[in-house]
Amino acid sequence: MSSKHMWETVAEWGREYGDIIYVNILGQPLVFLNSPKAASDMLEKKSLIYSDRPSLTMACELVGWEWTLGLKRFGEEFRAMRKLFHTYMGTRASVQQFAPIEEEETKAFLKRVLEHPEDLAEAIRRTAGAVILRVTYDYEPKDHGDSLVQLVDRTMEQFAILTSPNAFLVDVLPILKYIPAWFPGANFKRIVPEWAQCTRDVVEVPLGYVKEQMAKGVAAPSFASRFLDDQDLREEDERIIKWAAGSMYGGGADTTVSSIKTFFLTMTLYPEAQKKAQAEIDAVIGNDRLPSLADQGQLPYVDALVKEVFRWHPVVPLDLPHRLMQDDIHEGYFIPEGTVVVANIWKMLHDPKTYANPMVFNPSRFLGEKPELDPREYCFGFGRRVCPGRNLAEASVWLSCAMSLAVFNIMKAKDQAGRAIEPEIDFSSATISHPAPFKCSITPRSDAARALILAENEAK
Repeated sequence: MSSKHMWETVAEWGREYGDIIYVNILGQPLVFLNSPKAASDMLEKKSLIYSDRPSLTMACELVGWEWTLGLKRFGEEFRAMRKLFHTYMGTRASVQQFAPIEEEETKAFLKRVLEHPEDLAEAIRRTAGAVILRVTYDYEPKDHGDSLVQLVDRTMEQFAILTSPNAFLVDVLPILKYIPAWFPGANFKRIVPEWAQCTRDVVEVPLGYVKEQMAKGVAAPSFASRFLDDQDLREEDERIIKWAAGSMYGGGADTTVSSIKTFFLTMTLYPEAQKKAQAEIDAVIGNDRLPSLADQGQLPYVDALVKEVFRWHPVVPLDLPHRLMQDDIHEGYFIPEGTVVVANIWKMLHDPKTYANPMVFNPSRFLGEKPELDPREYCFGFGRRVCPGRNLAEASVWLSCAMSLAVFNIMKAKDQAGRAIEPEIDFSSATISHPAPFKCSITPRSDAARALILAENEAK
């Protein structure tokens, strides 16, 4: 089993062995799915038996991540959490209530990048975190050094490691969880106390903030306050709300960061796509205001560009594992209960049968009389495990891309001799995959663009 870019290894297996691949690792059966049809037939059409999650020994039993929706076992608590998400943000229409927050934070993002373009990655992370924290808890983080943002970022980095394939041997040999921390080779046991504390804090601290605001009578509308404001709230109900709120941040912030980083990388590498999008924005929006979510339907090329960002490198190249809850026979294959089933989203979005020249960033593939398949059909997961916050994530990424294109030119950085620095095209192998650090030049498109950024922030 490859530990680097495992999705590519699984795709290579698919070319040799087919769309459904069986692997047995020390008694644990795994099935990898390399085609949309296989994923649909199993994870969607048979979702009632394919919607469980395996219990990861390190992440769930030792560190305590079993509460998060992404790893929650299929059952009543899972359904209750999904219901809260659907009630609050289950449709595109319901997400419109968050447009003012998203637009305000994205305008602040433009100002941060204008003033400190070298800190692009930090600005992206701060903005994504601010949107989710405000929507979930009505918590507005400080511009720099916010303790809650730092806590959540640190915890999500841990989560990405904990859920990565081959990260911990104890997930393959659960008996190792019983060995003491001082035992040679038991390094994983030494990080458990710190990581477990982060996992507890990431749900308790922000919820405590909301309760404090509610007690003072100053709590503004948010996901947490809406559902906590129930006179008949039981202890188990509050626990579900706490877990769902924590899952919202964990599922939304880091994934959005990855997509927006990928956007800036692709704009650096493909200036012709950037120019086409800017020309469309200039023609439709003009130069005296920024694009808003209300303009999305009038900017088809920008919309296609955002789709291509999702496709070119999906945030989660290998979908989080599903666990089969009972024996199944699929296309003549016997698949035993307990089998872990993983969809190779990266392969589906880079299949030359579906996407022409799949390694090339080309937004035009989604335009014209015969557009290629919308990648959002796959990149948010499958069946009953599809991302419940996908509408908010799509809106946040689209807005960041459209506003940035309206006011910035994104180009290759240059070295001291004036030569262009070619960005490295590489991605982390963690569950939530991020572009490797890269340099780019971000400058205002004009004096008018600079003034527009500053004026929008002064208006706030």
